[in-house]
Amino acid sequence: MNEIDPAHRFSMDAVRKFETPDSAPSSTGINDVARQVASQYRRDTMSPVMVSGVLRLVEFSLLLLSGIAVYCYFVGFFTHLAWQYPLVIAATSLLAIVLLDVTDFYQVSTLMRPVTNFGRLLLIWSGTFALMALTAFFMKMSADYSRLLFGTWFVAGFVLLFSLRLVMSVLLRRWARDGRMERRAVIVGGGKAAEGLIRSVEKQPYNDIRICGIFDDRDDRRSPPIVAGYPKLGNVSELIEFARIARIDMLIVSLPITAETRVLQLLKKLWVLPVDIRLSAHSNALQFRPRAYSYIGAVPMLDIFDRPINDWDSVAKRAFDIFFSIIGIVLFSPVMLATAIAIKLDSPGPVLFKQKRHGFNNEEIEVYKFRSMYTNQSDPTAKKTVTKNDPRVTRVGRFIRKTSVDELPQFFNALFGSLSLVGPRPHAVAAQSHNLLYNEVVDGYFARHKVKPGVTGWAQINGWRGEMDTNEKIRMRTEFDLYYIENWSLMFDLKILLLTPARLLNTENAY
Repeated sequence: MNEIDPAHRFSMDAVRKFETPDSAPSSTGINDVARQVASQYRRDTMSPVMVSGVLRLVEFSLLLLSGIAVYCYFVGFFTHLAWQYPLVIAATSLLAIVLLDVTDFYQVSTLMRPVTNFGRLLLIWSGTFALMALTAFFMKMSADYSRLLFGTWFVAGFVLLFSLRLVMSVLLRRWARDGRMERRAVIVGGGKAAEGLIRSVEKQPYNDIRICGIFDDRDDRRSPPIVAGYPKLGNVSELIEFARIARIDMLIVSLPITAETRVLQLLKKLWVLPVDIRLSAHSNALQFRPRAYSYIGAVPMLDIFDRPINDWDSVAKRAFDIFFSIIGIVLFSPVMLATAIAIKLDSPGPVLFKQKRHGFNNEEIEVYKFRSMYTNQSDPTAKKTVTKNDPRVTRVGRFIRKTSVDELPQFFNALFGSLSLVGPRPHAVAAQSHNLLYNEVVDGYFARHKVKPGVTGWAQINGWRGEMDTNEKIRMRTEFDLYYIENWSLMFDLKILLLTPARLLNTENAY
């Protein structure tokens, strides 16, 4: 399964078709060719890591349930050795999954070829039973267990394993063909180096990489518009906008390690994106230890940045958000009801205030708050920061803003998925400081958006909440947010969540 599909390449004629005055970069920064390509990749894909992880759970469940079923058929429903048999069956099932894992049986390339790996699969399943029998022999327990039972389970378990892998190979090929399971990569840097890299990746069988295009700061004289059949879609600054539209998983920088200055200039621009960033090492004379590399097939890459909170971490964080959001909604429902009534009695207008803010990967999201300002004076764009004794704020609004009660509806944002419970606080899309947008104040500000924004965050519990009226406050909030991203864990989230109520008592900057 080589995911470098020639059908996704662009011909020179297709590129020339857009080489007119009308194809100049649009107001959003990318040309029509790049926009066309980006639109093809808007849909999220399934991660191979997640697919193989789910397969592990499914295979363990199949082996366990089949073993229990055979036990119940031959012995009865938990009548003899009622806890010993289930324990041995569970341990054997787990051992089989571990052995399959350490022998790379959950790699996509292996899953794609179940017939080729039939013998190896049988060997591993047989080895699992051999280890189980050897353990029972040394513990002098083998006479207590039914050989017919385990012989039947051996056959049934292997049939189930092999059948499931036949089905998975069909599904994987279909998902790969439909573009539903792949890692989408963009090459940064063109010319001969990029061509050599692409050729090397194309030669790798059963890889899950799809190259979406090339971006290079050099003009067409130094870097041709078509490299190995792939178009140069723009420069590195335009790549930022491209990656905001398309669901890109990986940026591969195709520059020699010796071009240190240029590599650093590129990384300074690219690190704000929520993607894996790799430095191609396939043509470098400088050699590192094998463990220093990651690989696409046999093509070595140096890992520069990893996308934060990815794959199973994202699943765990989403489960955390759903669980604690429901608890928060239940606990604070009386407060929210009382607040809604107070807002209605205090001033005319809706109870809730909806505001467009920057979410994950700079996408615009709609965030809910209790309305704290007079309806005719509300400022959805947040161009004018709320200050102390601001006349736009209602009487009820002053109280709920100081106590952060106005933020309670965001539990629903977290439950529905536009926010996380813990993360960098989202700012309004037009939020300004001294007539400058926040990203103009802080270099790398948009790196905050590499993860989903939160209802509360590390910056907030460290005192950086409320009015952002100085550039220093914006810088400090960004610094704490980036620390959170780099050091994320579920325990860190739980710590922030538990500390938030106590830290909200500090209302110095909340107006």
